[in-house]
Amino acid sequence: MIITDFDGIVTDNCVYINEDFTMSRKLNFKDVMGFSLLKKNGYEIAIISGEKNSAIETMARKFNISEIHQGIRIKIDILKSIVEKYNLSQEEYVYLGDDVNDLDCLNFAKYKITVPHAVDKVKSVKDIQITANQAGNGAFREVVDCLAG
Repeated sequence: MIITDFDGIVTDNCVYINEDFTMSRKLNFKDVMGFSLLKKNGYEIAIISGEKNSAIETMARKFNISEIHQGIRIKIDILKSIVEKYNLSQEEYVYLGDDVNDLDCLNFAKYKITVPHAVDKVKSVKDIQITANQAGNGAFREVVDCLAG
């Protein structure tokens, strides 16, 4: 299972404010294809996001992702409930995060990944791996290609 934050991992961490004051996010098709490859290769996907946004809803519908948790400030409780629900060992999931609200989850997970622009506290987590690609520009796909090749 891949358990991931969304903004700053799948997106470029930017929010675009439209003239009508709605917000939007940019997704890279390489990363979108990553979701498809995961599903085709039998991986479960969970998204735990501190924000609520329509991009997450779109991905959930398109790829039939049932583990969608939005507006979550303390993510560790959700992560632990997912691990318990699916009876996952530490070897059976990876967690992706980029900011301080991901620290507890990153420290809890055996396999942890972040992106180059993550905050320093995240990049200094013991045994964390950092993608070569930037968030929103193929970082998620990079992880997928390592797992589901």
